Amino acid sequence: MAKIHPFKAVRPTRDKISLVACRSYQSYTPFERDSRMNYNPYSFLHIVNPGYKYQKEISGEERYKLVRNRYLEFKEDEIFIQDETPCYYVYKIVNREQESFHGIIAASCAEDYKNNIIKRHEDTIQDREHTFKEYLKTARFNAEPVLLTYPDNDSIAEIIEEVTQTRAEYEFTTTYRDTHYLWKIDDETSISNIRDTFSTIETIYIADGHHRSASSFLLSQELKENNPKHKGDEPYNFFMSYLIPESNLKIYEFNRLIKDLNGLSKEEFLVKLDEWFRIEKRGLEVPKPSKLHHFSMYLDGDFYSLNLRKTVYKFTDALEELDAQILYKTVLQPILNIEDLRTDTRIQYLHGKNDIALIKSLVDSGEYKVGFCLFPTSVAHVKKIAEQGLTMPPKSTYIEPKLRSGITIYEF
Repeated sequence: MAKIHPFKAVRPTRDKISLVACRSYQSYTPFERDSRMNYNPYSFLHIVNPGYKYQKEISGEERYKLVRNRYLEFKEDEIFIQDETPCYYVYKIVNREQESFHGIIAASCAEDYKNNIIKRHEDTIQDREHTFKEYLKTARFNAEPVLLTYPDNDSIAEIIEEVTQTRAEYEFTTTYRDTHYLWKIDDETSISNIRDTFSTIETIYIADGHHRSASSFLLSQELKENNPKHKGDEPYNFFMSYLIPESNLKIYEFNRLIKDLNGLSKEEFLVKLDEWFRIEKRGLEVPKPSKLHHFSMYLDGDFYSLNLRKTVYKFTDALEELDAQILYKTVLQPILNIEDLRTDTRIQYLHGKNDIALIKSLVDSGEYKVGFCLFPTSVAHVKKIAEQGLTMPPKSTYIEPKLRSGITIYEF
């Protein structure tokens, strides 16, 4: 059963929350990062990019130590405060499309990850796991929660509904026009109800944050081995998570752009596609995928509709039913000779929130030769893959909500 615990969050003071909170470091262009750091001394970016203070790129252990220093400076300057007692935190996001996401920020157990109570559906890269583990070992905090999803639960929903009727601890709107809210749950009755309810849930699924989960587990094992008085309730046995009900998760597809046709002419390429798909040329009419196993393709000024020939392609498990895997097995690997989806520079990914017109413009520009659009995966399919112990190809899902860093921080 899932062990989901309250914790004493370190978090910005109410007057500075909108200045501190930031997107993930990698989501900014260098120009955007510099602009924010030039004019906002409170941005969490100053902590995760400590070399900016010296106008120097810093990496490895030296960077990790400076991250720790910057974090402690924010605490010393009372930009951050820490709650006196363990709490759960209700976090709500309303995006510019007026879609609402709500869940609970808490500490999840690393042993649950090991024991497959927290299930994963993506492969992780060992080098990245160990690099981030070393970062965590020096920094000693989580600043962005792992996104977990759980089966809808009436008891938890009632608690969230009741809490969100009160005044939020934080309420701020970003330049993306998303509005964020945070409520603190510190009364013993609600805390017990939340902890006890989660303890009845057999399985929780990672939606986003596979590498962070794996790294947190590796660190917990290392610190456990180095602590002769280990009891199991030390903070390093847990990692910060944002738990959201399955029905509230939003999954978009990742579309694919390919730089060449592997030496084939357009006609030769279409003939090879015909083995696997029923092909219909649609000209400039955009055939957005409307169901599973239906793909759209843009090639040489025309859109095409591709419907999988199900009498030819065999579904053997949940992975083989996944459209991202189908495209890889029928087109990307055998026809275009793309073996490694993580490292091949001939392939690029665009998440489904981007308009298909962007794919058309990138192909028309000559930067790419062909683009493929997929139908989004369902939560049920993600769970099915996790239950069968399988892993998706990279960039199979683009999941919302996307969380901000620095709103709540978990120390260990």
